[in-house]
Amino acid sequence: MATESFGFQAEISQLLDLIINTFYSNKEIFLREIISNGSDALDKIRYASLTDPEALKTEPELYIRITPDKDNKMLSLRDTGIGMTKADLVNNLGTIAKSGTKAFMEALHSGADISMIGQFGVGFYSAYLVAERVQVITKHNDDEQYIWESAAGGTFTITPDTVNPPLGRGTEIRLFLKEDQQEYLEEKKIKEIVKKHSEFISYPIQLVVTKEVDVEVEDEEEAKEEEDDAEKSKIEEVEDEDEEKNKKKTKKVKEKKQENEELNKTKPIWTRNPQDITAEEYGSFYKSLSNDWEEHLAVKHFAIEGQLEFKAILFVPKRAPFDLFETKKKRNNIKLYVRRVFIMDDCEDLIPEYLNFVKGIVDSEDLPLNISRETLQQNKILKVIRKNIVRKCMELFSEIAEDKDNFTKFYEAFGKNIKLGIHEDSQNRSKLAEFLRFFTTKSLEELTSLKDYITRMPEIQKSIYYLTGESLTSIKNSPFLEVLKKKGFEVLLLVDPIDEYAISQLKEFEGKKLVSVSKEGLELEETEEEKNEREQEAKEYEDLCKATKEALGDKVEKVVVSNRIIDSPCVLVTGQFGWSSNMERIMKAQALRDSSMSSYMASKKTLELNPQNAIIKELRKKVAEDKADKSVRDLTYLLFETALLVSGFALEEPTGFAKRIHRMIALGLDVDDEGEASATKMEEDNEMPPLEGGGASALEEID
Repeated sequence: MATESFGFQAEISQLLDLIINTFYSNKEIFLREIISNGSDALDKIRYASLTDPEALKTEPELYIRITPDKDNKMLSLRDTGIGMTKADLVNNLGTIAKSGTKAFMEALHSGADISMIGQFGVGFYSAYLVAERVQVITKHNDDEQYIWESAAGGTFTITPDTVNPPLGRGTEIRLFLKEDQQEYLEEKKIKEIVKKHSEFISYPIQLVVTKEVDVEVEDEEEAKEEEDDAEKSKIEEVEDEDEEKNKKKTKKVKEKKQENEELNKTKPIWTRNPQDITAEEYGSFYKSLSNDWEEHLAVKHFAIEGQLEFKAILFVPKRAPFDLFETKKKRNNIKLYVRRVFIMDDCEDLIPEYLNFVKGIVDSEDLPLNISRETLQQNKILKVIRKNIVRKCMELFSEIAEDKDNFTKFYEAFGKNIKLGIHEDSQNRSKLAEFLRFFTTKSLEELTSLKDYITRMPEIQKSIYYLTGESLTSIKNSPFLEVLKKKGFEVLLLVDPIDEYAISQLKEFEGKKLVSVSKEGLELEETEEEKNEREQEAKEYEDLCKATKEALGDKVEKVVVSNRIIDSPCVLVTGQFGWSSNMERIMKAQALRDSSMSSYMASKKTLELNPQNAIIKELRKKVAEDKADKSVRDLTYLLFETALLVSGFALEEPTGFAKRIHRMIALGLDVDDEGEASATKMEEDNEMPPLEGGGASALEEID
């Protein structure tokens, strides 16, 4: 039967024109598409064999084989799938446009990625990204073997195959590569693409590799020499003759040999039953997936069935990578597969950013193959997958928390991620809060969970108290803790900068409010007697509060009597809804901060005085005697600046503070002359009066 020529359907011609004449950087996807098509053909024959076992007899082995032929600049891809009849060739490869052809071209024109091609059912034509001519040799059980051929010039031919070896069953696609696409004949390149895109196809993908092997052959020259010698001396014993025949001289030569090397040996273990998989298998799969040299810390293997079907394996590594929070880094480590074909590994919508340390794979049965990023964003299936992955991550963390040592390792590595999650993920905030661990005033050596904190709360305590600061050393003896320690209330000590962000979002835990002990409005559980006593003190110290406020001006918003300190003379507290002193420090350290924000977020400070402190009592007497006493103003400034330091703020004018301290030292040491000189200079610099009195008596007054 002669060769028949057919014309491509108009839309397919346009598509081929677009593929051939447009520059695409990711041409490698052609291999993924052809392998996927081969896998589908193998699925079809396997399915057909369930009802007709005879169907497999023409070629019992199911595989996909890639053969690079550098001499002919040809890449051959052979599958032992169902094959195509002549009618299939005419219809599927050219004359009947798939419904997706037009849709795909529209998507391409609107800026979509070429890798979407398979989604529209026209993946075969991606072969023309790298090939100038394509041959398809195919054999279906119900028809003869045919050759389909086209150089994409608007026509294709179909010829009965009388020249190639019989296939038995299946299809061989021969790509005659363009001059600038010869790299796809390289063994290394093919292996790289198959590992990336098609590693978990359920049929063996074989690559025909050429290897040099040493082969022993008879050394003809030596044999000839021996024959000449034999003619010279013909008298030999029969036994010797036999031995010589057996001991023929050989030499080693290098010979090229072709072998089939299987490229997808790592089997998709997520498709198996978790009970049948050993820890070693999970370990080796994790290492191949993540390129980590260590074992994983924990694994979660699950399948979701029902309206939506997908399987997944999630791993938590033992340690955080050094670039965990790099902004330009890949957003996550979850690989998305659709029916065991790799789609992408940076799908933002698959997992929230705070879980970017979780590694694993998701294999969906429901998503269309080669779905594009644009389509993914609107895909409802993906939202359901994400919700399930986050839920399973929470379960995985709970399992890790059952082992104290493992959880300590986990929290050291990924505690910041959990806190970031509390800041970002409102839906899972209460669940994430269970994994938080902090130091407390009663547990300075070991981290405590919020649940353990609640079990230790006295009955009268209604809230969870916390204090934020730069380090444990700087806040463990903070004046803010004095009255709480006396009452036996435990306080959480938050010393990680991200704690400030997380705690601002976590308003309560298990019905108990989280209250900062360094902000105003701290309501402590008091008896009636204590309440009346405090109200009385507030009246007594009203004049001192007014005088102090006048002296400090707009440096503080107000001055009040404190209920939170016992030993210290005073502290500075911030407004309930503004930044704490620690947050102010963090924000000032931001290299790219917006300084306009600081002006309205920086808290108004309230100076709280301790009526039980001897210094405050003495100041009250001085004010009662003479409101215009100049020493009161100087001492007030000194107290204010000291309170700034112990409350975690930075001094606006450290030199002024240092000079005041030096003046006090001079007074204590009776260095009058220098003291007066520096006092005069101080008055000029700061418009502030010197301390009245001199020598030891003045120092005693301050004490």
